[in-house]
Amino acid sequence: MAKMSNDELIEQFKEMSLIELSEFVKVFEETFDVTAAAPVAAAAAPAGGGEAEEAEEQTEFDVVLEAAGEKKIGVIKEVRGLTSLGLKEAKDLVDGAPKAVLEGVDKDTAEKAKETLEGAGATVTLK
Repeated sequence: MAKMSNDELIEQFKEMSLIELSEFVKVFEETFDVTAAAPVAAAAAPAGGGEAEEAEEQTEFDVVLEAAGEKKIGVIKEVRGLTSLGLKEAKDLVDGAPKAVLEGVDKDTAEKAKETLEGAGATVTLK
């Protein structure tokens, strides 16, 4: 049998129906003890971008108070409302900014806490 070039093989594959091609792949995998799907999956993983995937996978957020702003008393009240801290502990947290107000909360809770604190005049970030 004459050896076929890659182009000749591709031309032959183009003439096959999807069912014939699928059967060929099964026979090829069995004959050479390989899986055709593995290289495709490995090649697709880096294409997604590592940082984008990490950001999508993040399920826990920290609400960090960066600065209290001009209305410190209002921020202290909101910190007390969001946490189980007493007046002194909440004041110490606000005075010691930047500090985490909430840690390991879901996205919705973090967004609501951020809006509440920003509404009181604080500067807040989510991490």
